[in-house]
Amino acid sequence: MRALLAAGVAVLAWALPAEAQQRILIASDSTAANYGADRYPQTGWGMMLKCGLAPDVEVINRAVGGRSTRTFISEGKWDALLAEARPGDVVLIQFGHNDASVSRPERYAPAATLYRDNLLRMIWESRGRGLIPVLVTPPARRSFDGARAKADFAAYSQVERELVASTNTPMIDLETRSLDLVSSAGEAGSKKYYLHYTAADKIAAFPNGIADDTHFSELGARAMANLVAQELKALKVPLAEKVLAERPDLNRAKPLGSFACC
Repeated sequence: MRALLAAGVAVLAWALPAEAQQRILIASDSTAANYGADRYPQTGWGMMLKCGLAPDVEVINRAVGGRSTRTFISEGKWDALLAEARPGDVVLIQFGHNDASVSRPERYAPAATLYRDNLLRMIWESRGRGLIPVLVTPPARRSFDGARAKADFAAYSQVERELVASTNTPMIDLETRSLDLVSSAGEAGSKKYYLHYTAADKIAAFPNGIADDTHFSELGARAMANLVAQELKALKVPLAEKVLAERPDLNRAKPLGSFACC
């Protein structure tokens, strides 16, 4: 009965008029979050996603740094997102990096138990409001095992894949796609996607330099947003047709120097 109810809600949401289906909300962590100009070149992929979508799509980025499924819910951020959502909205749900923080018990959510339960809550509550939840596996860190980048959050991504099968929830496998991207660039070449700068680069946000293999540079965020857009285009959700076939803003070889879509 529960599955039938969920399916009925999903069908109802997807059948809404097109004008009600032009919004994407993002529930996530620092890898997707918004940053001010004073933090440039640090960029979240959620900031860049709009550059790969038709102009009439609004991206509402509610990603917050340092949050796991546990804290996103306990701090009321999930309820706040639901309160501003409207039927037909797509909700991209990407967590895992902070859920895996065993040393931070306030964040920690074991993959097979609390993380799974929290994602299930997000799925059912989204559908209960006529929204379209889409799971997003955590993006790759610049973490190599030989010639290939390795998945640091494999247990969390596996839970998401299982939920796809058990709840019929669409999923964007950002982990797999980003692992391929980082591996193709190589251990040295992939530094451009992350925050790797020295004092000599004279980056105002990082005057002493930085070596961060988790958070994205402008190029990295654009590349990750491109993967999200590409995967979204292949899903059977109404907004898929709003993903641009050509996304030059997300395929830049050199940074633009800002968060803009040129």
